[in-house]
Amino acid sequence: MSGTSAEVLVLGIGNLLMGDDGIGVHVARALSRDPSLPAGVRIVDGGTLGLDLLPLVADASALVVVDAVDLKANPGTVRVLRGDELHGPLGGHVSPHEVGLADLIAVARLTDSLPNRVTLVAIQPAIVAAGVELSAACLAAMAAALGAVRSELSAAAAA
Repeated sequence: MSGTSAEVLVLGIGNLLMGDDGIGVHVARALSRDPSLPAGVRIVDGGTLGLDLLPLVADASALVVVDAVDLKANPGTVRVLRGDELHGPLGGHVSPHEVGLADLIAVARLTDSLPNRVTLVAIQPAIVAAGVELSAACLAAMAAALGAVRSELSAAAAA
């Protein structure tokens, strides 16, 4: 594990031009406007950058990824996944960028640069199609997703 800095990285992943696929970026942007976040937290709009994010992951002490994931659940469902729980959702892709996220996690693990603490805040999309608006289900899920990320930040700070 590299994670040499004290920085916790929150990575919002997704394509803002594909409806609910952009939910991770929307959550990251909302968090970046929150003045009450603890010190040592870096919020990054990872968009669809995939492996280009490896240097940021390698420098983090902990990683929280927020993304649209096909959880086989009701639209707007939010789940917090850690450790071995990450393998299943990253195997079934909602959109092409998730291949990049799975690759990012795999390469970080192989190069021993994945932080010990990795969390995926996964949100079930309703609509992944061309469009810039979030569905009502994902808009309603924003508060739960933000709460889940804040909870993970508190747990990382306590660790």
